[in-house]
Amino acid sequence: MLPTPGVAWLVRQLGAAAGIAVSASHNPHLDNGIKLFEGTGYKWRTEDEERLEQELPGPAAGPPQDAAPPPPAVETDLAGLYLEALAASLPESRPLGGLRIALDCANGAAAPYAAPLFRRLGATVTVIGDAPNGRNINLGCGSTEPAGLAAATAAAGAALGIAFDGDADRAVFADETGSVRDGDAALYLWATQLHGEGRLDPPRIVATSMSNLGLERALEAAGIGVVRCDVGDRVVVETMRRDGALLGGEQSGHLIHLGLGTTGDGLLTALHLAAIVHRSGHGMAELLTPFRRYPQVLLNVPVARKPDLAALPTVAAAAAKVDETLGADGRLVLRYSGTEPLARVMIEGPEEALITSLAEELAAVIREEIGAAESVT
Repeated sequence: MLPTPGVAWLVRQLGAAAGIAVSASHNPHLDNGIKLFEGTGYKWRTEDEERLEQELPGPAAGPPQDAAPPPPAVETDLAGLYLEALAASLPESRPLGGLRIALDCANGAAAPYAAPLFRRLGATVTVIGDAPNGRNINLGCGSTEPAGLAAATAAAGAALGIAFDGDADRAVFADETGSVRDGDAALYLWATQLHGEGRLDPPRIVATSMSNLGLERALEAAGIGVVRCDVGDRVVVETMRRDGALLGGEQSGHLIHLGLGTTGDGLLTALHLAAIVHRSGHGMAELLTPFRRYPQVLLNVPVARKPDLAALPTVAAAAAKVDETLGADGRLVLRYSGTEPLARVMIEGPEEALITSLAEELAAVIREEIGAAESVT
């Protein structure tokens, strides 16, 4: 068992042709799937995955049981190589000495490794979600349900809490007050630290359309630009490589530092954010004071079909009205879900009552045009 980013790292180190991670990722165990990596350590392109699916043969009888080859031997030292690389990404032997933290391993791939790694680097650790049984991955714990982490952080008097998802390619945080902090907060802290050290070249990051407008405003004030892209860690990485950006990520806690890896790595993100907090001598909440999160409303509208929203006159007119009302101090993101029959209406702005009203009006127009029987928020 190994975090997905560990597979991506090992592909390059071993000169392997490909890497395969089998995991439910941030989902329940019933949603188990696979993630594929090229020999370069980057995820396969969508078109390559589709081509593979087309070439796969249909169901067929396997070889007789007595002719089945023996399973390959497990190479037990590979996890150690990955963990050594993580530890070496920080400059000192015990860079977290004296830091008290809480960890939630989501009953997933980080469970055997996270607490020993942080203790080795000097931290005092409280850990939950570290008893995976194959069925409890992400169950009431981890980055998608961080309430347990927030409580554990407060109960332990920890300076920082960190929750991973099931395959440990994401991390979200709890600050010293027990408040949950997402990937936008982590991006702000990591970007400003790198920029302050003169190591964010060029001085911009990549974030998705769902990252909060407050992140863009706070980074702008710090002299850092934000390049927006569509949702999905693969799209984030593609945009980073195209624009030469060093750092990028998603609100979900999937952060990528291309100087240190090829994909999101929750353990790597956690180590570096913990080091930033520890070196500063201040709490995460205090460090995030310049980052004012704009109120955000997200409505999901079930739809019967998915025509181009911009080509629907009533929807386009309603969206234009929202843009005009918000002006430069707000943002509308209108898109379909990639996996569900839903239109997503996301609006950010300085006043929650206003953006809620605008979102409901736009959702009503979409519902009238192409809506299914019920709406879900």
